[in-house]
Amino acid sequence: MSDTPRSAVITGASTGIGYACAKALSSAGFTVFAGVRKAADAKRLKAELGERVIPLTMEVTDQASLDKAAEAVRKHLKGHKLSGLVCNAGVAVAGPLLHIDPAEVVRQFDINVIGVLRTVQAFGPLLGADRSLEGPPGRVVMMSSVAGKMGAPFVGPYAASKHALEGLTKSLRKELALYGIGAVIIGPGAVATPIWDKAEEIDVARYGDTDYVPAMKRVMAWMLDRGPKGLPAERIGRRVLHALTAPDPRLRYAEVPQRFENWSLPRLLPEKWVDAMIVKRLGLRPQDRGDG
Repeated sequence: MSDTPRSAVITGASTGIGYACAKALSSAGFTVFAGVRKAADAKRLKAELGERVIPLTMEVTDQASLDKAAEAVRKHLKGHKLSGLVCNAGVAVAGPLLHIDPAEVVRQFDINVIGVLRTVQAFGPLLGADRSLEGPPGRVVMMSSVAGKMGAPFVGPYAASKHALEGLTKSLRKELALYGIGAVIIGPGAVATPIWDKAEEIDVARYGDTDYVPAMKRVMAWMLDRGPKGLPAERIGRRVLHALTAPDPRLRYAEVPQRFENWSLPRLLPEKWVDAMIVKRLGLRPQDRGDG
C-alpha cells in the first residue's frame, strides 16, 4: 500500500479481538477509529492505546449511530480514503434449535449479519465507493469464525450467522471490485478473550424439560476448559494487520489452535464421519437417552 497515512475503523473494539486489533494497528502507525458502546470504554482505550486511537460511539444495530460515526471519520480524513474497515462486533447465541426462542435468533442475525451490512453501507463510501476521495481504496476485514465453515451443536444461531457472513462477504467482494476495494475473511477458532466468561451465564436449566441438558453440559464443560486456552487475541490482531497491509492477501485465513485436530482433519474427513464422532462424543444418539 502507498505512503498515504493509514486509517481503520474497528467495530466492537472495547475488549477481546477488537481491542487486540486496535492495539496492533495503532502500533503499526494506523489512525484507529475504535467503535465502542460506553463512554467508560472510550476513555479506557484512549488511556491505554494512545493518541492514534480515536474512540467512536457506535452500535451496529442502529444505522443512525453508524452514519454519525462515518461522518465523524470523513471529517477527520479530510478528503482521503479510509484504509480499512474491520467488522468485528458480534455476539454468540446458544441453545438447542428445537427449543430456542426465535426472537433470540433474530437478535443474533441483526447483530452478526445485518449489523455488518449496515456497517459496510455506512463506511463503504469512505473505503473508495465515493470516487471524490483521494488515495488508494481500502479493504474490509470480516471477523468470521471456525463456525463459518462448521456447525457445532447448541450454537446453531451463531454458526448460521457466520455462514451467512461468509456468503455475504463472497458476494460483496465481487461487487466491491468495481471500486478496487478488497474483502478478507478471518475465521478464528477458540481465542482467549472475555467472551468465555459469558459461557458460565448460559442457563441450561431453561431447557431442563428437554432431552438436551446432558449434552449441553458436556459442551459447556468443553467451552469453559478449552476456551481460555485458545489463541491469544494478539495473534488475530496481527493477522488483521497483515490482511490490511499485505500486497496480495489471501481471501480467507483460518486461525485455529491445534490446527490439525480442530481444522485440517475435520475438513478432510467426510462430513458424515465428523458428525457421527461428535454425536457419539456428546451423547446425542437415540440410545443415549437412557429410556430403554
